[in-house]
Amino acid sequence: MAQLSFERKYRVRGGTLVGGDLFDFWVGPFYVGFFGVTTFFFAALGTILIFYGAALGDTWNPWLISIDPPSLEVGLGMAPLAEGGLWQIITMCATLAFVSWALREVEICRKLGMGYHVPVAFGVAILAYVTLVIIRPLLMGAWGHGFPYGIFSHLDWVNNVGYAYGNFHYNPAHMVAITFFFTTCLALALHGSLVLSAVNTGGKENRIVTPDHEDTYFRDLIGYSIGPLGIHRLGLLLALNAGLWSAICIVISGTIWFDQWSAWWDWWTFLPWWADL
Repeated sequence: MAQLSFERKYRVRGGTLVGGDLFDFWVGPFYVGFFGVTTFFFAALGTILIFYGAALGDTWNPWLISIDPPSLEVGLGMAPLAEGGLWQIITMCATLAFVSWALREVEICRKLGMGYHVPVAFGVAILAYVTLVIIRPLLMGAWGHGFPYGIFSHLDWVNNVGYAYGNFHYNPAHMVAITFFFTTCLALALHGSLVLSAVNTGGKENRIVTPDHEDTYFRDLIGYSIGPLGIHRLGLLLALNAGLWSAICIVISGTIWFDQWSAWWDWWTFLPWWADL
């Protein structure tokens, strides 16, 4: 079924959260709505401000352009544009653009009569971003703890924050997050390779096998098949936990834990069964 003919079935009125019929419109195959308009506005404004910030700098090298947050001395106040104010406005634009896109997804879900799992999933990604640039800086008392908008400068920030706590890999929440990220990759690799093999099974006959064949393969391989619906639910669960624990691992650094993360594991040596060793 062609994509456009499929979409015509769901191009129905209603389901909007703001604006009613006034903003209930489409551009080609894409639903816009009030929050589509706000997404475009804030995304465009933030992008323009990034280029403006680059013009204030001394390079147009895309690897070296950086929009830096205010210095720590500014605290939670507003900074001049060239000294972190641009970063503050761009952060606001990015947050509002992301939230607008999630609310646009909510409107689409309402039109399709489906659950809100897609905007909820996107909301976890938004939470991870907001944690880095708003929640953690607020808890630590300065916008300067947010990460800069740049390629090399962002990598430097990640490196410096990691070493500020000794070795960030000892952060237990970071361990959980990385485990979920890698497990997500494994689950989706297994799923994708199975689908690809099912599509290519027929050879010259161009025959595509059914999900029953896929289930049988994994039952023979590992003794259990989660099924075509189950693998998507599992992938969603793994991915959401990866984003959630990545937000947790950074927000607890510098707020409730201030030492090197390797020292957190000293509790292990104080367990009672080690007392006589």
